[in-house]
Amino acid sequence: MTISQVPRNNISDNSNFQDGNLLNVQCKQQLADGISGLLSAIGNGVDREGTAKTPTRVANMYDDLLSGYTVDTNALLNGALFEVEYDEMVVVKDIDFYSLCEHHLLPFYGKVHVGYLPDQKIVGLSKIPRLVEMFARRLQVQERMTQQIATVMDELIEPIGVGIVIEAQHLCAAMRGVKKPNTVMTTSAVRGLFKRNSTTRDEFMGHVRHS
Repeated sequence: MTISQVPRNNISDNSNFQDGNLLNVQCKQQLADGISGLLSAIGNGVDREGTAKTPTRVANMYDDLLSGYTVDTNALLNGALFEVEYDEMVVVKDIDFYSLCEHHLLPFYGKVHVGYLPDQKIVGLSKIPRLVEMFARRLQVQERMTQQIATVMDELIEPIGVGIVIEAQHLCAAMRGVKKPNTVMTTSAVRGLFKRNSTTRDEFMGHVRHS
């Protein structure tokens, strides 16, 4: 997906920009114009020399931070499913991620733990962190991101069961509002046998607790 349908009023050509994976030149210029307006509104507290190129930097940055919108899940896992006679739990822990809260555009970050019970198919190890990265590089809320990872694992790998746990700190709760910087939010999603069988679910949670 490339965002290209944007109002062209007050958008000027900018040779500093190139079309990105998500944002084209016009979209980047619109973002840069918005950041310029923000800096102007802040007024004398802004270092004019230090922020001279900030609008361009920020516009290019968002093309990277939101690149998950351009990734196709089927293409991401294509060719990385393997038939293996293995019927025990697979757990990938402590996958670091960084995302942007859609409410305040501030980061939240932490670790994702993924577990699944294969049904004669396993997925290449590197694909699980890539799947996490795909959903993290979007405007997100942690609860939805947890469900999205679980759903894609369940639909594309077709395991006997899936479990996802995300532990994250949110700068919208640390820098503003309640201002509690050490608060950690934990969310989970379970599918299949992980949901139906408490022993299986407890085994997965035991792996997570020993991170």
